[in-house]
Amino acid sequence: MRAAGIDLYNATADVSAATVIRRYSTSFGWSSRLLPAAMRDDIAHVYALVRLADELVDGPAESVGVDAATRGILLDELEADTERALSLGFSTNLVVHAFALTARAHGIGMDLCRPFFASMRRDLDTSALDAAGLDEYIHGSAEVVGLMCLAVFEAGATREAAAREQLASGARRLGAAFQKVNFLRDFAEDHDQLGRTYFPGTSTALTDEAKGEIIRSIRADLQAADEAIPLLTAGCRPAVWAAKTMFGELADRIDSAPAATLMRTRVSVPTSVKARILARALAMKAAGA
Repeated sequence: MRAAGIDLYNATADVSAATVIRRYSTSFGWSSRLLPAAMRDDIAHVYALVRLADELVDGPAESVGVDAATRGILLDELEADTERALSLGFSTNLVVHAFALTARAHGIGMDLCRPFFASMRRDLDTSALDAAGLDEYIHGSAEVVGLMCLAVFEAGATREAAAREQLASGARRLGAAFQKVNFLRDFAEDHDQLGRTYFPGTSTALTDEAKGEIIRSIRADLQAADEAIPLLTAGCRPAVWAAKTMFGELADRIDSAPAATLMRTRVSVPTSVKARILARALAMKAAGA
């Protein structure tokens, strides 16, 4: 029987979010396919809202001539729509509606959404970040997203306080590692095209010394995340491992590239390498590891 009413609307929102993650993400999208179906939908819902906000601040909206002030207004409206959807359980924006379905089911509230939108709003300001500003930006743009994903992964799980804290710390630090890797990978575009400098002291140029310090912080974050992964439930462990490993591979390639290269081009992980990582994760899933 054909779905009708709210069931059809919810299903359409699911498809909308799944389309966003499929069209916009490779590493994250591939990894999420290792998750159980219901969990995969929830992660797609989170990703779709994050991507929608990101595209608003520096993607298609800018390319068609929407100025920064207007993009700020639109971002405020998106945040207000998200907060309203968390309260009502409904939005006319299908991506926001999908996110609200997941957020309401897993206890994701505006305490995580507000820092996220604050960081997105910060992208409309091209002034350089200091160390404290970078930490705040990474918390809102990446660490809270890790915590949103963890809320999905931990649905129904019973944990001791110490395990909960280690998992939360691991989720925050994995998100931070992903963001810092992305900053280095996209340094040329951010610096030359968008006029943004995320890392303090790199507004003129990225030096090998600065790059090395950032890589060391990324490796420390990935190590902390790696130590938390065994605590995750078996259903989500291979997917998180795959995402962490793909970004670790990208960090290795960035580490091997001179800083001058990163100022001219974007380093990436070959599809064949990603496929090998995914194959190993699939073997882990089949073994119940």
